[in-house]
Amino acid sequence: MEDTSDSHKPAEDPAAEKAAPVKKGVEVIADEVKRLPNGPGVYRMLDENGDVLYVGKARSLKKRVTSYTRLQGQSNRILRMIMSTAAMEFVVTRTEPEALLLEANLIKRLRPRFNVLLRDDKSFPYILVTGDHEAPAIVKHRGARKRKGEYFGPFASAGAVDRTINALQKAFLIRTCTDSFYENRTRPCLQYQIKRCSGPCTGEIAPEDYAGLVSEAKAFLSGRSQLIKQQLAQQMETASAALEFERAAIYRDRLSALSHIQAHQGINPQTVEEADVFAIHQEGGQTCVQVFFFRTGQNWGNRAYFPKADKSLEEADILESFLAQFYDDKPAPRQILLSHDISERDLLSEALSERTGRKVEVARPKRGEKKELVDHALTNAREALGRRLAETSSQARLLKGVAEAFDLQTAPRRIEVYDNSHIMGTNAVGGMIVAGMEGFAKGQYRKFNIKSEDLVPGDDYGMMREVLTRRFSRLLKEDPRESVQLAEAIPATDSLEDEDNEAQESAPAVTDMPAWPDLVLIDGGQGQLTAARETLESLGITDVPLVGIAKGPDRDAGREKFFIPGRQSFMLPERDPVLYFVQRLRDEAHRFAIGSHRARRKKDIARNPLDEIAGIGPTRKKALLRHFGTAKAVSKAGVDDLAAVPGISEAIAKLVYDHFHE
Repeated sequence: MEDTSDSHKPAEDPAAEKAAPVKKGVEVIADEVKRLPNGPGVYRMLDENGDVLYVGKARSLKKRVTSYTRLQGQSNRILRMIMSTAAMEFVVTRTEPEALLLEANLIKRLRPRFNVLLRDDKSFPYILVTGDHEAPAIVKHRGARKRKGEYFGPFASAGAVDRTINALQKAFLIRTCTDSFYENRTRPCLQYQIKRCSGPCTGEIAPEDYAGLVSEAKAFLSGRSQLIKQQLAQQMETASAALEFERAAIYRDRLSALSHIQAHQGINPQTVEEADVFAIHQEGGQTCVQVFFFRTGQNWGNRAYFPKADKSLEEADILESFLAQFYDDKPAPRQILLSHDISERDLLSEALSERTGRKVEVARPKRGEKKELVDHALTNAREALGRRLAETSSQARLLKGVAEAFDLQTAPRRIEVYDNSHIMGTNAVGGMIVAGMEGFAKGQYRKFNIKSEDLVPGDDYGMMREVLTRRFSRLLKEDPRESVQLAEAIPATDSLEDEDNEAQESAPAVTDMPAWPDLVLIDGGQGQLTAARETLESLGITDVPLVGIAKGPDRDAGREKFFIPGRQSFMLPERDPVLYFVQRLRDEAHRFAIGSHRARRKKDIARNPLDEIAGIGPTRKKALLRHFGTAKAVSKAGVDDLAAVPGISEAIAKLVYDHFHE
């Protein structure tokens, strides 16, 4: 792969920039075409600020980029993109499949505004049967597969994994504890008492019998569930015939647990061993992609995605871009079943086969059980999008009510709510939650550990000043709000004015979350609000609306007072939907701040005093605790007693003694 990006960046000459306007649009693109090869590769279109507008791949870079020099026949979206292009960068690849994979990786990493963007791309959980211990454990796993063992998945959610592991414990009595917990057992734990574990840690089961249980669990997760159930049924009947009713009851309970797993899996196909099923549906300017995971003939759940895409794009085009990004960091199954045919199906199959080292089939089934699976996924996509549109509509009405209640010019797309939590000034934490058209944006929540040493313990105003200063100082650096809106850079022509501006990716869609808040809510009264206003003014920020929320008399919900700079305090009518909405925002900020505070306090409580001594690592700490029993006993020991501990020199003993006797 050859990166030729440096050779195509515009020359950075400040004098030249002042002398002549920056070239943009067709002129820039036509100039780049002269130096491009006919081979495959990936291209990036950049605006005048250096931000990536679009990432694309091509079988022939020269032909594809040349197509952007002709404005006739281009969609409004492409026209806006071309007119905003001030520079281009290129990467030449060996093959077109390699270009496809690189394009998907760059889109996910750079998030260009004109591409289809995969949102909510959290990693999938797996079940791991460990292979680095004499008594394997069954655990939930996310991330890189570094630990030795067998991985089963992906599962659609952590909840699906937890339910499966819970049932597997009942069915196969395999441990779920950590290795350190296992090593330190002298008697069986509670899991053994409630018949969730066979107790290998204390020899309650022979190693070969435990290995048999592990083998059965692997067989079940590998798709041989019917065989395992038949064997258990036969063992139950044999035990019953021999009048060993207690043993028969154990087999009965194990059978019941396995049936419980499959009952929660819904559809379990007979002819599909390993496949991912994708179905896409568009409505109301939004798109939903529903994904079902089938492994070893079992349904391991489904997940709905709502990719960011221009309204002018067809469903097949969105699905095609979505698939490449989806498998950028995930192993592909043997089959990928689609609700819509995509133009580059063979190319995607070739690229994924090359990456996984085995054949990956990408198909749109026309009949049979595979078609039924796709139709089922499509039904779920329609229902998920319908629910989302209903929620968005309800949220839009609430946000419009917020704008009316707090004298905002437009409905806010981003609301930030701030709250502090502490106990007598200790472990102080500030919390920021974010809400918008799609509800709570939990991925954008932030916590602030209060760091200032000048604060008087319990100074809520000082804490709020620190939180807002840190938040908005960083925001000013990351997004100074000086970038020219894309619409201003494009000449107003009849061809551009015909389309609905809200359909353009360049102008943020209604559901897009901006970086700057349209409204800031402060949990507190006039004093907190004044502190917040003065803090923002000191940073030169005077155009962010601020509202303080003070609890009512006796802290009654529904009697809150609202404070806005330059306006008398007021209350909203009882049972007003906007009041309930603001209460939810305030309560969520409170919950988040308290949770962060408790986590910090718990960490402090759990911290060992020996951790604070420089030069005392895990080995020496363990030696001291083994010798003295507790950290308190270490703190009372003399230098000679400390030096008598194996591995503790006189210098280290003096260091420990001095730490506790300053």
